Amino acid sequence: MDCTDRFYPAISDFRDPFARDRDRVIHTSSFRRLEYKTQVFINHEGDYFRTRLTHSLEVSQIARAVSHALGCREALAETIALAHDLGHTPFGHVGGDTLDGCLKQSGNEKGFDHNFQSFRVVTKLEKRYAQFNGLNLTFATLEGILKHSYPYRKPFLNAWYDEVFKLQFHPSIEAMIVDHADEIAYISHDIDDGIQFGLIAFEDILENGLVHYIDEKVRSEGLERGTKLHRYRFVGMLISHLVTELIASSKKRVPETQKTLCKTFPADEPAPVGFDAPLSKEIKELKKMLFKKLYRHERIVSKMHAGKECIKKLFTAMSEDVDLLPKEFKSRLENEKKERVIADFIAGMSDRYALKRYREIYGLG
Repeated sequence: MDCTDRFYPAISDFRDPFARDRDRVIHTSSFRRLEYKTQVFINHEGDYFRTRLTHSLEVSQIARAVSHALGCREALAETIALAHDLGHTPFGHVGGDTLDGCLKQSGNEKGFDHNFQSFRVVTKLEKRYAQFNGLNLTFATLEGILKHSYPYRKPFLNAWYDEVFKLQFHPSIEAMIVDHADEIAYISHDIDDGIQFGLIAFEDILENGLVHYIDEKVRSEGLERGTKLHRYRFVGMLISHLVTELIASSKKRVPETQKTLCKTFPADEPAPVGFDAPLSKEIKELKKMLFKKLYRHERIVSKMHAGKECIKKLFTAMSEDVDLLPKEFKSRLENEKKERVIADFIAGMSDRYALKRYREIYGLG
């Protein structure tokens, strides 16, 4: 069954359904707030560093290119990419982990998951129509947002979601493309930002075969390490190499007849979109290296600890006094659990707004 046929009313429009989805995502307040949400570096550290917004744009660019090469629907991949981080909390992944802990400690065993929160944003929290909540997106877009990142978090879903979205199957090819585009984007730009910020040097990661290979190609052009041009070319060549390899390896595994279908590959089987084994191993090793040498750097950890404490204190304060919630969130308390409403409010905050509310509530100036 073609995904365009499900859960979408017949509406006359000059755009195709997935382009319409894309436009609806771009015009949300949640999408605009991504400009002030941390990727790795706190937003106010400098104008150079990536945010959730710039990251989402980079993922979208890569996903479009891969989808085009594989003969898939570029607009669908673009939309999933632009929406995939809408549910992220302030202060990066540590913010989501902290909010997850707060919810579980308060008795909500389902906790917090940013993919499921992104799904909540586009189906419930964004209000653009008088008749219903959400953005009225196509089934394929919703499935891609919910399931683009493996493994699919079944404990966060109820029976209705399980039945409709069938978590025992992989999502569309486009959603799988976004998952790898996300990986390509954050590996490359975290290296770029980390070196720019002086937290790592190329010498720190040269033992990785992938890094060494790209570095050799860049230096063959006469560009020496430590220069801006070397860094720029390294990032560009790394992305180009990974995209090219992803396309080549995926073409061997994605049958032509499967490209217009949503659920065709059982989730307990390898996803057809992906890198060949040797490169996949090098990517995993590089990610482990970046975690140790960049993401756990004391300057990053210090900033993230401050963000973690900010979220904890906000959750505690609002749990003790719901009058700290805005009117539109307080109105939901009659029909929804208090802790989930508070989590929705905090998850939607930008870094700077979370810090502002924290200072206001605790009298820190």
